[in-house]
Amino acid sequence: MIKLASREGSEMLVSRNHQAEDSQIKVKGCIIGGNQLAVIAGPCAIENEEILKETAFKVRGCGASFLRGGAYKPRTSPYSFQGLGEEGLKILARVGEEMNMPVITEVMDSDDIELVAEYSDVIQVGARNMHNFALLRKLGKTDKPVVLKRGLSATIEEWLLAAEYILAGGNMQVILCERGIRSAEPWTRNTLDLSAVALVKELSHLPVLVDPSHATGVRSLVTPMAKAAIAAGADGIMVEVHPHPEKALSDGEQSLTPRGFSQLMKAIEPVARAIGRGVR
Repeated sequence: MIKLASREGSEMLVSRNHQAEDSQIKVKGCIIGGNQLAVIAGPCAIENEEILKETAFKVRGCGASFLRGGAYKPRTSPYSFQGLGEEGLKILARVGEEMNMPVITEVMDSDDIELVAEYSDVIQVGARNMHNFALLRKLGKTDKPVVLKRGLSATIEEWLLAAEYILAGGNMQVILCERGIRSAEPWTRNTLDLSAVALVKELSHLPVLVDPSHATGVRSLVTPMAKAAIAAGADGIMVEVHPHPEKALSDGEQSLTPRGFSQLMKAIEPVARAIGRGVR
């Protein structure tokens, strides 16, 4: 039996030994971790209000419950599009309110937590910041739910201990997100570790999402991996959608078109029903 390290003689806050029942994170009438799967969709980066509004309208019509979009983008190259910053946050908040969808966006710098929290309903910690312990400690003092993505080369234990930093600060609203890890395989962007989903659900009470877009980096693989993630026990999926992926300023090659997203929603419904969960 795998056991998480104890904290000063007590069970880890992240562990099922501390809390046996599943945690449910409630955001504006939506629940992550409940019987209904959470579907989070939107463009990788917020490019302008028109594109975000078009995307939000279409994914909401297909059954997505949350809108995602990046205002601050951690890019490998310093010359790639880095996001619109505060203006992007304002656009996201306006569109989310208009579409009646809770919004999720990433924070990169601990100095920006207050600003990001002002405009978002859920704060995301990206894979590159999973080991940014100063950021995690500060997020532990917020009252906003936090999506914590698994680091590029992080073990499951390291991922759970990163979540523990937030929980230990007093913020119990943490959602884990498996987004693939770095491996020797060159044909996908990352290697999606679905065994981690099943294992983390066994070890921890926290909800677990899967991001098949970043996990594969290949548009045609997003739907099959979303189906597999749900079968493995994921509490929801996070999918990148763009009305014109070929023109996207970030991650167009892995973004679904609105039509592709509609097909994904139809494809995951029977899988969800087979394991006793709903999609919409």
